[in-house]
Amino acid sequence: MLSRRTAIASAMILPFAAHAQDWSPNRPVRVVAGWPGGGAADASLRVVAPHMQTALGQPVVIENRAGASGSIAAAAVAQAAPDGQTLLFDAAGQVSNPFLMRGLAFDYLTAFTPVCLFALLPNVLCVRAETPIHSVPELVAYLRANPGQPCANTGIGITSHLAAVMFASIEKLQVTHVPYRASSQSMPGLLAGETLFTFNTTPLSVPLVRDGRVRALAVTTPQRIPSLPDTPTMQELGYAGFSLNEWIALFAPAGTPANMVARHAAAAQQGLADPVVRERHALLGMEVMAQGPAEFGAFLAEQRTRIGALIRDNNIRLES
Repeated sequence: MLSRRTAIASAMILPFAAHAQDWSPNRPVRVVAGWPGGGAADASLRVVAPHMQTALGQPVVIENRAGASGSIAAAAVAQAAPDGQTLLFDAAGQVSNPFLMRGLAFDYLTAFTPVCLFALLPNVLCVRAETPIHSVPELVAYLRANPGQPCANTGIGITSHLAAVMFASIEKLQVTHVPYRASSQSMPGLLAGETLFTFNTTPLSVPLVRDGRVRALAVTTPQRIPSLPDTPTMQELGYAGFSLNEWIALFAPAGTPANMVARHAAAAQQGLADPVVRERHALLGMEVMAQGPAEFGAFLAEQRTRIGALIRDNNIRLES
């Protein structure tokens, strides 16, 4: 369970921190984030950063460099010296971008070292509250009777899009994917009737569910989530292995020494273990993970294998 993973990761902080004490940064640490300020992912970093700053003994300076599914920020960090002074705060695009983007000046698969998985942002399958659709089987029946219905997503290859592709592929549905420039635009599009349904992350979907404007049909996590306890998982509904969620994490340039990576991971885990930080994440609908380099690296490898297969099997391209 997610909470158990978090507890295990939190319990490992003290020995991990002790192991990492043989290095400290000698100037402010720059963290480059691949999105604009103000969103849930940015809020996660900003609430953890003061704790990292205390643990590291140096200011942590956040630099937002949005655009191109996070690849602009990633490119900046890929070119940085592996000296522990520059980190990347990125999302699940780390996994999908290598299969979709061509001509990048760096290789996602070799340019970065995993440091700490901060949190999951579960995807929620939603429809407008005004629709007569109250369950996933009802949605499937409607889509079979009315092929080509529009589904909102936040960009080709983003987890909201991939979840919808997986759903349509399993049910053999004909769906029109409507990409928006940002999650903050896709939900207003749903409410305005531009699209019929969407998979979208909890920070945007849960408040609308609570306000009665959007109906949650399912979540894409293996277990139900605290913010939507009455909403079933896709796996509960018979979609075996259906787990596809956004996530946010810290990376270092490849070649960063292990003791530096360990020190940054311990600092981030210390922040993520703080009760106020955990409460803030819960309010935003995020599931704290706090995985260090080894566990996060295994998670990353599994994600790359699964997401890569999904992209290849469905012939997903950026221009599609």
